[in-house]
Amino acid sequence: MLRSLLLSALLTLPALAADPIRPELAPNEAALAAIAKLKPNEAVSLGEAKVVGNFNDVAKKCELHKTGPRGRDYSIKMCWAADRSRALFCGANHAVPHRLNDVWEFDLGAMTWAMLYAPDNPRDYTGLGKDWSDVTFADGLFVTKRGGPGIIGHTWWGLTYDLERKELLFLNTWVTERKKMAELLKGDPAELYDGPPLWAFDPAKATWKPLKQVKPYPSAIFGGMLEYVPDLKGSIWHANNWQMHATWKYDPKTNVWTNLKANGGGKAFEQEAPEPEQVGYYDSARKLLIVHRHKSTHHFDVKANDWKKVLSFDKDSEEVPYGHDASSTFQHDPASGHGLLLDYKANALWTYDPDKTAWTKLNPEGGPMPTGGKRLAYIDPARKVFAVVDGVKVWAYRYR
Repeated sequence: MLRSLLLSALLTLPALAADPIRPELAPNEAALAAIAKLKPNEAVSLGEAKVVGNFNDVAKKCELHKTGPRGRDYSIKMCWAADRSRALFCGANHAVPHRLNDVWEFDLGAMTWAMLYAPDNPRDYTGLGKDWSDVTFADGLFVTKRGGPGIIGHTWWGLTYDLERKELLFLNTWVTERKKMAELLKGDPAELYDGPPLWAFDPAKATWKPLKQVKPYPSAIFGGMLEYVPDLKGSIWHANNWQMHATWKYDPKTNVWTNLKANGGGKAFEQEAPEPEQVGYYDSARKLLIVHRHKSTHHFDVKANDWKKVLSFDKDSEEVPYGHDASSTFQHDPASGHGLLLDYKANALWTYDPDKTAWTKLNPEGGPMPTGGKRLAYIDPARKVFAVVDGVKVWAYRYR
């Protein structure tokens, strides 16, 4: 009898609530209402976002508490974290005004930039900066005393969010004179880790960690592409230039890299696959990785394990946008099944239909798109809009 009563009581207990997403951010009701009213091909200027976080002296000196992260030269990719309904961002400038390892997320519904990881000391172009006292050299890696990357590079298109592991992955390759820096820290350059400098950031814990692997592994080129592909249960790292002609898969469960030998390798791969500086996304419905590089568009069929160059125009063509990881962003719009590409230099927004392999230049109605030189942009599937963030100024556009 007692056992039955206990069982009945347990069954009637309310389900334990899931842990709240932190930092907890209050919704901006005015912004949400404006977004909800958007019609197809309509845009709205939402005003200015708040900037929150535990800002340290480095962040304040760089005025990040006022501006948020802003676009950083070859670091302009934002990654949607579906479990958080927010977009993540990190990556260093080319040189000025700073080179930092901070991590941020943007919540459109709350109209808020949230700093998740305050920056360690700034780094310079080829070294560890003026103050390297916060960097250690151990196990072949440069790691700050807070656990962050002691070397920080551009993201190019080498940043992605692993939804299964709930981590931001970053192929953090840069030109730092590592042998000299190892000696500077009284280390042995012979112990340097020569594998791909893959790092993971856990937004829930706000912590960085390095991910070392044993051979075989891919080359850590500049301008490569890292993209989470759920159908492969991992992320692909792709490059097609003199440093590496290959598409590799990273398995986070085993921490192992595998060369997919796409197109069988060789000339077929070199002719069909995109070269570095590409932008792209994975389309789960079509099982395609869709990539645009300069004036050429490419599809990678996950099942067939083949790249195909589906479009190619000369450099002066106006039939397609210009794709480049320092001046455009290209992301998937699940609501329409198309891709949206923003060409920052031309201040032009385009849509791509993978079924028709056709590009169309858009002419949004409503509020004008911001035109600043440090913009960031991403697709927000939860609110079915394309968001452009110019510092703290926010613009939202509904394609369909």
